[in-house]
Amino acid sequence: MPKLKPTVARTPEALAEALGLSVADAKEWRVQYELLKRLKGIVQREKITHAEIAKRAGTSRTRITAILNGNLESVSSDLLIRVLSALGYQVKVSVIASQ
Repeated sequence: MPKLKPTVARTPEALAEALGLSVADAKEWRVQYELLKRLKGIVQREKITHAEIAKRAGTSRTRITAILNGNLESVSSDLLIRVLSALGYQVKVSVIASQ
């Protein structure tokens, strides 16, 4: 069996390219990653349980646990925004031209 050469992707764009996905997918991953990073920081800082987050956001504890463990498969950006909103945070969006 031939040896497989590992591919290292350091950005969402590089990962999308390695997987043969679109740049748009990479951009969405970047937004979701930023939302997740902020959510994790809030949960850690405020010491909120997964059950409490789920109750406030109207979703299951299992789903919150999966999200906080980095499993964003089948998780939309709007769900992440809804969870942040349920915790009392507002998400601001800015649109800028690509360089």
